[in-house]
Amino acid sequence: MADANKLFKVEIITPERVFYTGDASMIEFTTTEGDIGVYKNHIPLTTVLAPGIVKITESGGVKKAAVHTGFAEILGDKVTLLAEIAEWPEEIDKNRAEEAKMRAERRLKVKEAGLDVKRAEIALKKALVRIDAVK
Repeated sequence: MADANKLFKVEIITPERVFYTGDASMIEFTTTEGDIGVYKNHIPLTTVLAPGIVKITESGGVKKAAVHTGFAEILGDKVTLLAEIAEWPEEIDKNRAEEAKMRAERRLKVKEAGLDVKRAEIALKKALVRIDAVK
């Protein structure tokens, strides 16, 4: 069991729901600047989330979820992720994610006139994160 003095509050909120609320001894997630791991009493920080896997270390083990863009606020005793999308692995349709990956790769390879390259790259990254989450 985790030492209660090392625990801090974690919230992951999306426009549709409060995705997660609980106590953790560590949280890891991806920002636009790279991966970050946070323990209790981390220096205050606000950062931009990038698509990636969030790992929440609780007293009972590690929970993983796919998170797609947003913002993170880190305070000494609380971390809040405001995410566009957050999904538990069991909520992800792996076949659909594989199809989205192939579609995005095909669009980026063919590069038809009027293609929004940035949008296709984001779609590819989201599909890859979803596939990674269900492994």
